[in-house]
Amino acid sequence: MQPQHLANSDDDASNQKASSGPRVLAIANQKGGVGKTTTAVNLATALAACKKRVLIIDMDPQGNASTGLGVAPDRRARSIYHVLMDGTPVKDVIIDTAVPGMAVVASGVDLSGAELELVNADRREYRLRDGLESLFGSYDYVLIDCPPALGLLTLNAFVASDAVLVPLQAEFYALEGLSHLLRTVERVKRGLNPKLEIQGIVLTMFDRRNNLCDMVAEDVRKHLGDVVYETMIPRNVRVSEAPSHGKPVLLYDMKCAGSQSYIRLAGEILRREKGSGVSGSGLPHSSVISGARMSRPESAASLGAISVPKTLTPKPVVPVGQGVKDPVATAIANSKRLGTALASGMGAARAEVPPR
Repeated sequence: MQPQHLANSDDDASNQKASSGPRVLAIANQKGGVGKTTTAVNLATALAACKKRVLIIDMDPQGNASTGLGVAPDRRARSIYHVLMDGTPVKDVIIDTAVPGMAVVASGVDLSGAELELVNADRREYRLRDGLESLFGSYDYVLIDCPPALGLLTLNAFVASDAVLVPLQAEFYALEGLSHLLRTVERVKRGLNPKLEIQGIVLTMFDRRNNLCDMVAEDVRKHLGDVVYETMIPRNVRVSEAPSHGKPVLLYDMKCAGSQSYIRLAGEILRREKGSGVSGSGLPHSSVISGARMSRPESAASLGAISVPKTLTPKPVVPVGQGVKDPVATAIANSKRLGTALASGMGAARAEVPPR
């Protein structure tokens, strides 16, 4: 059955990219607990509110993205496992979500054994890319929520993707993991997917009260320059609460600091792609990060970092949704105010009433 939001062919936004394939982004970091799933779900929601057609592919056997979008286990009979192992086209396993314009390919319990089953399979690295061919012209963005490991599931995501978006927790251990991730992306680019690039690195779980977070942010920006997004995702209780209600935080509490940050991140991604004329950045070499705690070069260029064109500094924002009693109905289902704000790159809409 065709997903509901793909049937509205009269919608101008739905026809925007009908003649081309989707922009595929893998959201990856082999370190667990850095905000991959949270970023995938909420970034997708923000993009959908901007009238982009978005598909989330849950490649994590834990299935957290599916749970966070309210997909019950009994709706996951056909999942990404069937795409990888049986050659089922992705379009045949898509599930609609409560967010208009956004759908998900769920993860099932069988996916936990897929790593072993894929070892001796033909075209084992290309299974996901082959499945995505059925989506030509159907979506603007496909976001792949990768598992916290650099195994065959993540490898399939990299081979199928145009770029990698890296959520990076603001702590020093994260720098060590980032160098391993960059090496993996380098190898995939050389041998399996020459078009692969780094979309950007977003700092997550940022706490301004912690000096260590500031130190890590400074180091990462020194070594990678404009590859790192200006927007940082703060630690926020509402972001942690939202998955237990089966909702993105933008539906759960659009006025909280976490929601505001994901709105700004979506706006920054759209500005970067539109303003620079490129879809992502060059691939920084893994050696850029490997010595991050040992030295502080004067510039990222001295270590060979490849920078993207300078992005605009985000403007001061007014909280979105002030005075709105039902963010689901007014901001997402209709999405006019939030979508206009994202499309303009402001990152927030004008408040209808003064903030309390």
